[in-house]
Amino acid sequence: MERDIERVLYTEEQLCTRVEELGRQIAWDYRGKNPAMVCILKGAVMFYTDLLRAMPIHLSMDFMAVSSYGKGTKSSGEVEIRKDLSTSIEHRHVIIVEDIIDSGFTLTYLTRMLAARGAESIKICALLDKPSRRAPGITLKADYAGFEVPDAFVVGYGLDYAEAYRNLPYIGVLKPEIYENN
Repeated sequence: MERDIERVLYTEEQLCTRVEELGRQIAWDYRGKNPAMVCILKGAVMFYTDLLRAMPIHLSMDFMAVSSYGKGTKSSGEVEIRKDLSTSIEHRHVIIVEDIIDSGFTLTYLTRMLAARGAESIKICALLDKPSRRAPGITLKADYAGFEVPDAFVVGYGLDYAEAYRNLPYIGVLKPEIYENN
């Protein structure tokens, strides 16, 4: 796996420090509110678990699996719900925890859908933000963001290419020859 990585963008130590900072900030902002923390599977799961461990407040955990990529490397623009929430979010403060904001299609769709379900508030916490890839007309921004990344294919710490590389302890840029011919 290591030989497929062009360069490391964020080390394990940098990730740990930033995730702890985000956890403390969210915990401060949501003290006494018992937010519903919604992990977007599979990519955000490592970030999500580390983030929640850094939040010494009451909260609830739930999970969604959504996709706008299918098996490709670019968003199709159509969002598919593969696993929905297990509990109601009506009258709840919801924080969507995502691995990366790229085109913005998925999170724009999710925020509208969850708002229609009666959430009291909806915020987005993304480990990575790639604003250079936003689709035209999408102005979505993370309320809590870890790092801004360049327009490159990144993997590790939960992010994948074809279900591989999720277990890398850092965020790295995948060599283009790995995914360009597939």
